[in-house]
Amino acid sequence: MVSSPALTRLTGYENITPRHGGRTTVSLRPTKSSALQHNTPLSHGARRITVSHGHLEALLKEPERTIRGGAIICHPHPLHGGTMHTKAVYRAAQGLNDAGLVTLRFNFRGVGGSTGSHDGGVGEQDDLRAAIDWLETAYPHIPIVVGGFSFGSIVGLSVGATDERVVSLLGLGLPVDLDDRYDYSFMASAGKPILIVQGDNDEFGPGEKVASLVSPLGSHITLVRIPETDHYFYSSLRELRTAVRGYYETGPGAKLLAVI
Repeated sequence: MVSSPALTRLTGYENITPRHGGRTTVSLRPTKSSALQHNTPLSHGARRITVSHGHLEALLKEPERTIRGGAIICHPHPLHGGTMHTKAVYRAAQGLNDAGLVTLRFNFRGVGGSTGSHDGGVGEQDDLRAAIDWLETAYPHIPIVVGGFSFGSIVGLSVGATDERVVSLLGLGLPVDLDDRYDYSFMASAGKPILIVQGDNDEFGPGEKVASLVSPLGSHITLVRIPETDHYFYSSLRELRTAVRGYYETGPGAKLLAVI
């Protein structure tokens, strides 16, 4: 098992109970929404990824335009209802599809139709590596973006930072306000463009605190702060999708992608 720079085991994060809140800062006005899960039928692009503990349940979606790259988005904490159908994950995947990336969402071990059991973030890193292997096999030499939401952002950023196949990183709702237990300094030496999208009213990582965290880490990190938005992006799913699409369609992430 390979250890990633920011994560050994996510002890303590299990105590979070969801509530119903860089260098470049962008302000987006939120709209209203409420449900956490986006109900996508399993039959839509359903895939199985073979792993050491059995398999991962996954969904693949190609863009309606020419494929320019691939992306994997990891879901939030499994012990608090996080799945690949979580709305923030789904909307981010939509934004990536809009920008011409084929997207792969999957359930971590022990979630939905995936085998195994929750492993505090360590085994979940191996799940993500298996997903990257699968995507690279399905689309050889494709430039890959890796990211995630909340718990998934910790897993995605940590693994993607050291994987040479990954050209860019995407973090949504970084849980930085948890007694400073997670070290994000590795992003300074990741050597690849990073997009962070954060709600200004995020109860686990206020926008101002995230800005202070990422600002010293380098100009390769772009922070998009969405006002009046909590950790779950309930009121700002459209703005989330727009921010992700813009970054990979015309922003810093666009130059990393190619027509294949």
